[in-house]
Amino acid sequence: MEDKWSKVIIHASAFFAPVLVPILFFLISTDSEIKRLSIQALLFQAVMWVLVGISGFFSVILIGLPFLIVFAIMGIVVPIIGIVKAINETQWDYPIVGRWV
Repeated sequence: MEDKWSKVIIHASAFFAPVLVPILFFLISTDSEIKRLSIQALLFQAVMWVLVGISGFFSVILIGLPFLIVFAIMGIVVPIIGIVKAINETQWDYPIVGRWV
């Protein structure tokens, strides 16, 4: 039960503390699944920041604008999907970085 709410908090942290909360859960938790999820959440946020930054740079010449929109939507929708999956206690990995960890 405790793991369920830890996962929900890690996923929801994308909206209020995308770096601090996953790092704290990684350092505090003894459960390997919580540690894996916190690393995935941190990596996902880092990758999304890089992709949005690159898309933002290229949107000046209108090439990156569609990618910027897609990555911005993805940065909002993916944590919400993770929250729903954590509440339902379903195993779920972040896209893009899920297989890295």
